Amino acid sequence: MLKASCNNYGILKASKTIKNGGVIIFPTDTVYGIGGDPYNNEVVKRIYKIKSRDKNKSFPILIDSKDTAAKIADFDKYSERLTEKFWPGPVTIVLAVTDMELKKSLNLDKKIALRIPNNNCTLQLLKKCKFLIGTSANISGQESFTDPIQCYQNITDVDLLLDGGILNGKPSTIIEIVNNEIKIHRNGSITKKEITDIF
Repeated sequence: MLKASCNNYGILKASKTIKNGGVIIFPTDTVYGIGGDPYNNEVVKRIYKIKSRDKNKSFPILIDSKDTAAKIADFDKYSERLTEKFWPGPVTIVLAVTDMELKKSLNLDKKIALRIPNNNCTLQLLKKCKFLIGTSANISGQESFTDPIQCYQNITDVDLLLDGGILNGKPSTIIEIVNNEIKIHRNGSITKKEITDIF
């Protein structure tokens, strides 16, 4: 596994690795993630294998902007408010997927989980590649990593590690709007009260 710093050279190297069908580990505002091009079916299969992840559990996707997100998913008025308040940040929103190519490559049913991470290194990377599988860099069921050394020692078959230093370690809150009600799929950095207070 190659290692690169979160500088212009490292970010460029990471973006080229992704575009060439590679898999990388990268920092976010929560924990280290593992990802690649979500439109590349072989990359998707490879990440499932690296993580020993259940194929029935779909991957969340990181995007560079709300405009990019709107090209692949439908937003209702509540989701619009949530993104205005919490993106970029540690809130993952489950939405109806509209991109059929992405639906096929990720083997999605009707929904996709999206987030814009509040991490300058990964935001710069996303400006270059737009979309990135954004699952935690760990073996499924095990603790997520906040230290790049832990990633390097425990994760194999990855092409590049983008080193962003020690992270804060709090996972994102995963939410979905169901029948105009907030459903929390995973508690995380943002509390339910913080979410409901904006409505």
